[in-house]
Amino acid sequence: MKRKLILMTVALLLVASGFISGQLVEPLLANRQSTGVEAGNDSVIQTARDLSPCIVGVLSYSDQGDFFSQRRVTKSGSGVVIDPSGYIVTNNHVIDGSDRIEVSFHDGRRKTAKLIGKDRRTDLALLKVDGVKVTVANFGDSDSLVVGQEVVAIGNPMGEKFARTVTVGVVSGLNRILTTEEGFVFRLIQTDAAINPGNSGGALCNLKGEVIGINTVKIAVSGYEGMGFAIPSNQVVQVINDLRVKGRVERPVAGLQVVHELTSELATYYNLPVTYGVAVKPIKGGPAEKAGLKDYDIIRAVNGKKVQSVYDLQECLFNCKVGDEATLSVTRLARKSGEQVKNFDCKVTLCSDG
Repeated sequence: MKRKLILMTVALLLVASGFISGQLVEPLLANRQSTGVEAGNDSVIQTARDLSPCIVGVLSYSDQGDFFSQRRVTKSGSGVVIDPSGYIVTNNHVIDGSDRIEVSFHDGRRKTAKLIGKDRRTDLALLKVDGVKVTVANFGDSDSLVVGQEVVAIGNPMGEKFARTVTVGVVSGLNRILTTEEGFVFRLIQTDAAINPGNSGGALCNLKGEVIGINTVKIAVSGYEGMGFAIPSNQVVQVINDLRVKGRVERPVAGLQVVHELTSELATYYNLPVTYGVAVKPIKGGPAEKAGLKDYDIIRAVNGKKVQSVYDLQECLFNCKVGDEATLSVTRLARKSGEQVKNFDCKVTLCSDG
């Protein structure tokens, strides 16, 4: 009894002195709330909350092998819902060679998808699922990105078990040039937001909740970490619009095979008369051969625009239309004793890459 009386007396004294007053406790609680998770990362949380329902799982099935050793191969990736009628963008490498494509949604629904079109050059594909109410992602302007800007990647690494995984990073670099195994060259967004197998085809988003890239590849070399890449949203929109209307992307080509990019060091080593350009071989029967180009001719410019790399050559040609006449500025090396180096312009009528 005496002990209880002492404790009650101490408590009353503390309250009287203000140590346990409502005036003191309330500010402490308010401060605790203001320094919680949402105070520092509310934009990331909102972006994840808004865009996760727009991310789907993509499963592609194909039968491989002969009659006696046939097996079902399954590839998994991610996709982004881009239209209320059920259009979904993903990577071409996720669905390439598939016999059947299935899409899983955030609410557990699974639907068979139809392939509308695909483009190997940009590693993009367009799918469509009918009869499903979907949540649609908004696309932002990838040209407005800056290095160091915070971004969020959402996808399905390792498949449905880790569906709609959210990782956070920054834009590590812009216009990173990568060459695919097929020799296609294109510019990508580099990010350190974790991108793993299964993330392919998922979204790279800004903190406005806009998709600014489609995740496509990660550098998987021992000793290198945090190097993921995404296809810029502005390029995605262009390709997807073509796939939706035509089922393919039609690009102008000159019928050329690239041999080598010239550099000043290479020119000095081989004592070449030019220090830049792209050495090519014309494809037999193609527009360049018909226009008179020969093996190892060096293209220095297209329509007056300087060509210093394979990417420059590709972009110059892609800025034209099928049927256009492109003017190639060419240097032809001396092939035999007594021949002179020739610099000339060659007009090539571009044809479709299809």
